[in-house]
Amino acid sequence: MSPEDVLRPVVVIGGSVLLTLVLVWLADRALVRIDAAHPETPLWGLLRRCRIPLQVALCAALLRGSYDATAVKLIDAHAVGIGQALTLVLIAATAWLVVWAAAAIVESSYSRYAAGARDAARVRRVRTQVTLIQRVVTAVVIVVAAASMLLTFPAMRTVGTSMLASAGLVGIVAGIAAQSTLGNLFAGLQIAFGDMVRIGDTVVVDGEWGTVEEITLTFLTVRTWDERRITMPVSYFTGKPFENWSRGGAQMTGTVLLHLDHSAPVEKMRQRLLEILQECPEWDGRSWSLVVTDTTPSTIVVRALVTARDADTIWTVRCVVRERLLEWLQAEHAYALPRITTAPAQPEVPPARRGDQAGADAGAEPPRG
Repeated sequence: MSPEDVLRPVVVIGGSVLLTLVLVWLADRALVRIDAAHPETPLWGLLRRCRIPLQVALCAALLRGSYDATAVKLIDAHAVGIGQALTLVLIAATAWLVVWAAAAIVESSYSRYAAGARDAARVRRVRTQVTLIQRVVTAVVIVVAAASMLLTFPAMRTVGTSMLASAGLVGIVAGIAAQSTLGNLFAGLQIAFGDMVRIGDTVVVDGEWGTVEEITLTFLTVRTWDERRITMPVSYFTGKPFENWSRGGAQMTGTVLLHLDHSAPVEKMRQRLLEILQECPEWDGRSWSLVVTDTTPSTIVVRALVTARDADTIWTVRCVVRERLLEWLQAEHAYALPRITTAPAQPEVPPARRGDQAGADAGAEPPRG
């Protein structure tokens, strides 16, 4: 074996790898400089995360174009298989690069919009939409890449005509078999662009209160107040009623109900409620009231109404008001707390003794004046 036979594959393969590293390094340095010159745009910094798929794609492309120049007998004997493998790697790496680049563009666009937007509900809506769009783009790229990889095999190209001829029948069968999946898919798109529910919204579904944590094309995840995750198909939100406390504004109004004695000092309770709210930083100052809403033979129902900026904060305000009012009543107006009036029970007289008692009462001497 001559030195040329050894140096040729080393130069071809090593040169491809070295050229890949140099080109990727230059691209990374260029992104660093652009990012430093434009700090208001996070896109260039996010694109730096695409270095690995870029390296794989460039190296596969360079090797795909130059591997047959190595003049190695082993490579020449398996030239078709090696070329096929490099083509598959190139397609997969390109799809990987496109997915990561699209994710960086979407994330950069959302970050710039969220930084300048003042409407929190609008920000959550845009976040939901871009998240679902990113998932759709990823799915499309993966499907196209898989189809391209399959079409590189001669056998797949041969059967392509027959597959296209039966595509209509297969589509009908697949549509019938995947009605639920397709229904969830279209429901996910309807949620994304119909503004029914968004990531970060506070919702009540099936009696569970929580925050929408994730929305995909097929399912939705709700994080409850006790850190549980409820996963349900997105078609649930298009076919059944649910409560969305964040729609139309995050501001909330809450109530605190107290069952008290009829002698409760309602006017003093109003003054105390205002003092408690003024000391509570979670109260937004929009509204408050305290009224008697109902009465029973033993108690009255006093309703304290408070407001807050969102659903999480209204819970805190209600708890503070309930605790502080009860503490104040116990300390200064204990008589206002509900009481249960009881009387000592009379012992029951046996039937045999009732007759004796009646006779004794009849024969007793009447009292004298």
